[in-house]
Amino acid sequence: MTVVGICEDDPDVRRVLTDALKMNGHRVVIARNGREAVENLGRHSGVDVLVLDIGLPDADGRDVCQALRSGGQHAPALFLTAFDAVHDRVSGFRSGGDDYVVKPFAIAEVLVRIESLVRRSRPVPASTSGLALDPERLSVRVGDREVALTPTEFRLLGAIAAEAGNVVRRRTAVAAAWPDGAIVNENTIDSYVRRIRVKLATIDAPVELTTVRGVGFSLR
Repeated sequence: MTVVGICEDDPDVRRVLTDALKMNGHRVVIARNGREAVENLGRHSGVDVLVLDIGLPDADGRDVCQALRSGGQHAPALFLTAFDAVHDRVSGFRSGGDDYVVKPFAIAEVLVRIESLVRRSRPVPASTSGLALDPERLSVRVGDREVALTPTEFRLLGAIAAEAGNVVRRRTAVAAAWPDGAIVNENTIDSYVRRIRVKLATIDAPVELTTVRGVGFSLR
């Protein structure tokens, strides 16, 4: 059963989301404002995905997301927002969000996006990479050596590690690591790959994360 943490101050929206999620077999943990979100959702280790309203009465949902991340809550986050400008989406992703839905929204779209976030955060299938990826700790381990990853780094490495020995095309890597609508240019994904490469080196990973120019990435 998926546990969805909802932070939404509008009782009508909260009720519709809660009813729809329960009807689809999910469990719901509720917060009505930013303070409750930090207190209730931040301490709930069983939350699989967060649904955060940006326009809260006592806080900006993006600040709440940052506070939750700082406190160790790394469940993927879906923002509910009335804003659809590029800078609003970018600021949401930078604050630790993974996807967004613009109000007014169709409940079916919210459900699909929640299921997509949960699916992408599941453990990576075993591969020949020799790496152990931990979705709970958002880390990668080799033997007794471990290094923490950001949510995006984790998804990106997971997509490449799952195809160890093969080339993962750039568009496939972007689709796996970033939500639909995210603006990801070549410099951005190359920067993430470099950061992952450095982190793998710190744990003496027995693999090489290579860039196949003009095509994608490979773990060998």
